[in-house]
Amino acid sequence: MTTTAMPPSPSSSVGSELRRWRELRCLSQLALATQAEVSTRHVSYVENGRSRPTPEMIVRLAEVMRVPMAEQNRLLLAGGFAPRYPHRATDDSVLAPVMAGLRSLLDAHAPYPALLLDDHWDIVDANEPVDGLLVGCDRSLLEPPLNVIRLCLHPRGIAPRIRNLPVWRAHLLHQLDRRITHTGGDPVLVALRDEVTTYPTGGEPSARPSADPVVPLEIDGGGVVLRFFSVASQIESASDVTLNGLHLETFVPADDRTRQALSP
Repeated sequence: MTTTAMPPSPSSSVGSELRRWRELRCLSQLALATQAEVSTRHVSYVENGRSRPTPEMIVRLAEVMRVPMAEQNRLLLAGGFAPRYPHRATDDSVLAPVMAGLRSLLDAHAPYPALLLDDHWDIVDANEPVDGLLVGCDRSLLEPPLNVIRLCLHPRGIAPRIRNLPVWRAHLLHQLDRRITHTGGDPVLVALRDEVTTYPTGGEPSARPSADPVVPLEIDGGGVVLRFFSVASQIESASDVTLNGLHLETFVPADDRTRQALSP
């Protein structure tokens, strides 16, 4: 006689996911319950499937745990509810005014490089000065989607021109690890980390503290070493998954030589 396993109920499925997020955020049930203003017993019942949470409760717990919008949608689906946040393509007409505004910020940053990146570090848009950073890259790496971390660390990408590759590599991997933690282990980001950690390291970063107040990108600009520091910014009021995942990465001259070299 054969038996067929029953699929998990929505309450048990969402409960186990909420528990996973709580453990990822290093929160006790008491800490989560206190911050969400619910009882510890209720959190326990939700996690073990004894209580089916409402969509409002799922979102309340998720927001306390800083769960990204896309993952909140998945939690709601696991609980048997419709997603809360729309997920539109970047060329959707509804997003057109916002994308145009972001494009104007990219253009306004010239003559210095600026990129609009998604939550996997793929390039959505970029200003013209970015082309100067891509000189010499293998053409296969410039096929969409262009991934900034891959471009920076690949031996046929920008890596041979980065003068402080060990330091910049450590900086990018740290950012990548933080994003993986933030997203609860996004498999695309995990695969990217697994890939780029196989690339040549360029040596070990110096253990001696740098005199620079920020981690600079030092890149051969054809006769001059260009030094930048980066500033990342996001849309604080986004209610769309796509917009929430975008961030603007602007590169600012870290010394007068770079500023003068790029001045029109």
